[in-house]
Amino acid sequence: MNHDNMDQNDMDHEIMEEQDHQNHGENTSSKEVNRDQFAKAPAHFNSTASDNLLNLNTKNITRLDSNDPFEMAVLVSQTIFPSTHEENQPGTVILVPLDNWQMGLASANLIHHPNNGPILFITEDEIPSLTKNEIDRLNPIGNAEGTQVMVMGDVNDSILSVLENYKVETIQESDVAKFAASVDEKFAQVVGGNYPESVIVVSSEEEAKLYSLVAANWIAHMNEPILYVTKDDIPEATIEALSKRENAKIYLLGPERILSSEVEQELSEYGKVTRIAGDDAVTTSISFASFKDQVTNFGWGLTDPGHGVSFISTETPNLAIAGAPFSHLGKHAPIIWLENGKIDEALYQFLATIKPTFTDDPTQGSYNHGFVLGTLNNVSYQTQGILDEKLEIVSESGEGHGGHGGH
Repeated sequence: MNHDNMDQNDMDHEIMEEQDHQNHGENTSSKEVNRDQFAKAPAHFNSTASDNLLNLNTKNITRLDSNDPFEMAVLVSQTIFPSTHEENQPGTVILVPLDNWQMGLASANLIHHPNNGPILFITEDEIPSLTKNEIDRLNPIGNAEGTQVMVMGDVNDSILSVLENYKVETIQESDVAKFAASVDEKFAQVVGGNYPESVIVVSSEEEAKLYSLVAANWIAHMNEPILYVTKDDIPEATIEALSKRENAKIYLLGPERILSSEVEQELSEYGKVTRIAGDDAVTTSISFASFKDQVTNFGWGLTDPGHGVSFISTETPNLAIAGAPFSHLGKHAPIIWLENGKIDEALYQFLATIKPTFTDDPTQGSYNHGFVLGTLNNVSYQTQGILDEKLEIVSESGEGHGGHGGH
């Protein structure tokens, strides 16, 4: 194992990622395009489009066809980490309990370098064979500390015995606010003891699940963590974590019915608070995908073409944790919720803002790509087809590819 090469690869990735973090969202187009034409829903459908399908992928959409979180985590892992050679093997695999989405979400921060690995699911007392087989396939090379597998939460010793051939580290904590703070502390230790000033604060309450999970892909993409509050209270562990930052920038994710104005006011004692929210879970995911703090460079800033996006039905929220690595490598995609697997008006408007266009030659344009996580029962082929068309590059006139470049 060559850790010097691994460290240099991580460093190069960090430099490129930080440059992307700084430049992300800049519109390089010299000509404004009227995008209202792209925001319209289709008027006529083909009822036989999903008959006799041999392939569920389309030109602008990669579908991971499962609604089983255990299987989805492995599908994502195998898509992001081919593991054919050291440069695309993960450093550390993160194992999280399926029945605790709060721990799964907080753990997504560890996907990032220098761990550089996927999340896979376990139960409290078992590593399913599907998960164990994927760990063995990945053959993780270890992070800077040599850790190959991190096990999240209080689990039985039987799990650790299955991993005896790997260097394992655990974060054993049952309280989710303390757990999130422990993940924050662990990540800071691994990267040299520095706590990032920017932090996302979300609710750990069940009614906030869809709003809070929107953060999963960002904290896998950049090194800013999540910390937990409830609607009306800030746990002591979260206060302690915020106090470790000299100049905290706190991004509160969710509307006031999920995170009260009183909590927002209390948080302001520990740093500058910015609330990012929509009226519901779908519009909150769109607001977060579109948001960019130009001062701190926090946020995706998807307001122009040329991006990856992960689409997940609100009916299968646990797939979001499994899919978080899609924002770490490859096309760096944020989460957009599909309300019960369908596209609503707010999403049509968002897709219009990132619709790629070309003047003369489509090969010179920006391109979007979508990931659909879930089965055809969760997200229909019709919905996928609409997403595929809305992500497609077209002429500025909206007339498709006909006649471009004199062809």
